[in-house]
Amino acid sequence: MRFRGAGEEAPDGAAFAGLLGMLGAVTPVVEAVGRDAALADVSGALRYFGRDAAGLAALIRVRALALYGVDCVIGAGPNPLLARMAALEAGSGTTLVVEGAAEFLAGRPVAALHGVGPATARILCGYGLDTVDRLAAAPLAVLQRILGVRTGREVHEKARGIDRTRVVPNAAARSVAGERAFPRDELDRDRHRRALLSLAGELGARMRRDGQVCRSLTLTVRYADRTTTTRTRVLSEPTAHSVSLTGAAYRLLDVLGLQRARVRALALRAEGLVPAERAAHQLTFDSADDKARRLEAVADRARAKYGPRAVIPGSLAA
Repeated sequence: MRFRGAGEEAPDGAAFAGLLGMLGAVTPVVEAVGRDAALADVSGALRYFGRDAAGLAALIRVRALALYGVDCVIGAGPNPLLARMAALEAGSGTTLVVEGAAEFLAGRPVAALHGVGPATARILCGYGLDTVDRLAAAPLAVLQRILGVRTGREVHEKARGIDRTRVVPNAAARSVAGERAFPRDELDRDRHRRALLSLAGELGARMRRDGQVCRSLTLTVRYADRTTTTRTRVLSEPTAHSVSLTGAAYRLLDVLGLQRARVRALALRAEGLVPAERAAHQLTFDSADDKARRLEAVADRARAKYGPRAVIPGSLAA
């Protein structure tokens, strides 16, 4: 489910924590997803409350609205994959319940499958597998040859409505994100890059503090007419190094080729978080990279002691 307050804005941190607590009173199996959404396993709660999925969703929505003034968009399904997709399709203040996976997925583009990014969708479309129906009908061996053994199997199962993941209570965050809104619609490319420099530094510091690294970055550009463009880049290696994150963010921005676009806000999301100790770092003979990492560690200690703005890049201090 996804929470929305007045003006379609996400709830603040305190309200979101309260909403999670309210949801925890319905079922103990609750997993926060980002800053405005949650997954909940209500299989046991259905029997306890004597309601079906739609009835339980109505109860949750009324409680959220009465206690916090927050509306809920709720998707319900037999597994997290279908519930996520249903929540994205449901309108504000409504509930969409998926009964049959085949009927729900029929005719949808492959990019609609949660976890199938733009790059994978382009590869599949290049082979004529542009809809979930065609993807589900393709032999597993063909998909594994196109995408690799593991990814091919995962995509094949998702196209058939199969999701083996489980809702994990109090799971560690799988992504971190930040946003920079400009005081007015911004045309200046240098200001765009400064915003990305600030975002990459913020996300890197948060991941290093939590002992995590990310596998990919997603850039979302919101324009003056409220339309958005999103691009994702898989990193050459998992990292929380601010210099590497900044370089990847700049390349994402360059790919968009924004000429005279009026940009209202930029958002950067670090995805695929894993513990730093489980990630490998390719050693190099570049002394500058080693020096940058040592300076970064010193800056992190200074920020922890004196605040997040104790050490910032010179271009952001101007």
